[in-house]
Amino acid sequence: MMCPVLKQHVKLACVQFSSTADKIFNVSEARAGVIEAANAGARIVVLPECFNAPYDMALFPQYAEILTPSPPSKDQSSTYHALSTLAKDTNVYLIGGSIPEFEPLTGKYYNTTLAFGPDGAGLGSHRKTHLFDIDIENKMTFRESDVLSPGDKLTIVELPDYGTVGLGICYDVRFPEPAMIAARLGVFALIYPSAFNSTTGALHWEVLARSRALDNQVYVALCSQALPPTGYPAWGHSIITDPNGQVMVMANREKAIVYAELDSEAIGQHRRQIPTSNQRRFDLYPDISQLCTKGLGLD
Repeated sequence: MMCPVLKQHVKLACVQFSSTADKIFNVSEARAGVIEAANAGARIVVLPECFNAPYDMALFPQYAEILTPSPPSKDQSSTYHALSTLAKDTNVYLIGGSIPEFEPLTGKYYNTTLAFGPDGAGLGSHRKTHLFDIDIENKMTFRESDVLSPGDKLTIVELPDYGTVGLGICYDVRFPEPAMIAARLGVFALIYPSAFNSTTGALHWEVLARSRALDNQVYVALCSQALPPTGYPAWGHSIITDPNGQVMVMANREKAIVYAELDSEAIGQHRRQIPTSNQRRFDLYPDISQLCTKGLGLD
């Protein structure tokens, strides 16, 4: 198992706010939050899932963009370029939440997160691999697969000043295999732009963040939408956990920014104290990271 390397201490921020029907307003809210976080010393900033549009399956096609580094045509890639400019203006590594994506070659829609460096260059993207299809009787029914297609790869992104991070989106956090693979390939953090709801959030939000951190002895950040006055009841509670599975900071449901200092020594310290990473019994079960990299692309 590759040892995760965080090259130096870094301040990470999760910007929590609720999206509206006004894309321009949503992007301006994101910009204001990232600027505030950067001014507070954050060098890695995370936005929520579907931050530029209502979290409503029926509306995804209306808000979807074709993602391209080329100059945008009309509304195509407008959010991509807004995020690129924002990362450069604030000199941060920006994990741009997620936005609805349209792929013109296939006619498919995706839920996609974008990562940018302090120079505004794109560092990678992740299409949500596990779609949020649930039916909890008398509480919550939701089917992303009615509109969206799943991504077909796992995503690890290099932040040159600090190391590598694993990216997922919301429902992806429920599946331990991608987190295990990313951790065994050396990431120092797992980052999930998210939008759990009042039902699933109350049940599983904190325990999943802590479990993924404890399983893999890396930092975990879940950046949520805030609870809006109407519409999808986002859970809020953006959370950052340490490599020992302890909550470093957690928001309430209102608009907020939460911060945590990621310590370059903490991962090694926890792995020395409880050395599960060196106690795997690959004579009894396979190393999933070795199986995965043979047939699945990694950004």
